[in-house]
Amino acid sequence: MRRAALIFNPVKVDGEGDALRATVRDLESEHGWGETLWLETTVDEPGGAQAKQALAENVELVIAAGGDGTVRVVAEAMRGTGVPLALLPSGTGNLLARNLDLTLDDVDNALTTAFTGENRPIDMGVIELRNGDTKTQRHAYLVMAGLGLDAKMLANTDDELKAKAGWLAYVKAIGTALLDRNELHMRYRIDGGATHSVRAHTIMIGNCGSLPANILLLPDASVDDGEFDIVVLRPEGFVGWVQIVVKIFWENGVLRRTTAGRRLMGLTKEVRALNYLKGKELVLKLSQAEEVELDGDSFGKATAIRTWVDPKSLVVRVPADG
Repeated sequence: MRRAALIFNPVKVDGEGDALRATVRDLESEHGWGETLWLETTVDEPGGAQAKQALAENVELVIAAGGDGTVRVVAEAMRGTGVPLALLPSGTGNLLARNLDLTLDDVDNALTTAFTGENRPIDMGVIELRNGDTKTQRHAYLVMAGLGLDAKMLANTDDELKAKAGWLAYVKAIGTALLDRNELHMRYRIDGGATHSVRAHTIMIGNCGSLPANILLLPDASVDDGEFDIVVLRPEGFVGWVQIVVKIFWENGVLRRTTAGRRLMGLTKEVRALNYLKGKELVLKLSQAEEVELDGDSFGKATAIRTWVDPKSLVVRVPADG
């Protein structure tokens, strides 16, 4: 009999545990699955060890119940195994679930998808981080890697306030990051091509394009196209930020969603404050150590990174057609 494992963050599902277990029991019985293996994350083991344990016990499905951090860590351990990962979204971001158009607030629907859905292979990003002469760290991510504003924002976020106020906790952190006048001075190379030098405020490397609040940062990004979509933000004062806001919130968020809007977009010019790039591998060196974030979590500072696409290396569960 098929068996699933459910890896859950007790902080994210606190107060819902009994109801969740009852729903899982009902659905596994209804759809012919054996008793689910329940594995709880801890501060020291946030999901990777639990995923490896589940795989060692030959489960045929892993369900990740938690926020973006839990999903990323579990997916990192499952990369390349072929075992499907189902998402039970919780927390504030749920970035991968949003980009896969999965249900965010319906436990029954999410678990039904887990036990009866289809498998969809998607890309993962792999990144190597180095800070000076320190040992290179390697991680995998699902949605975005970032340096600059978003990474500084996360580094300045009060975790206790975030737990209480959700995305409102980022408002103060954004203000702190915007006051930081330090630019990123970097040299980069895409897919082994020419080396470019640039000064920028922020660089985002995306496997997916959508952020919370319906923000479409990378409109051409796709989770299974074998490429990254990269955006470099280079605002020069207030006007530059206005150009970025118009481009992201108006053009990407409104005009792009209709045929008439897309025609209007064809009449607009690209702006210097925001540049889009594409590639399968990015090598980047910085003049000084800068904060790095992966899927909404801070990973400290790095002076050099190399990141590449691992195409269709993760299988995720999505709703069955029809």
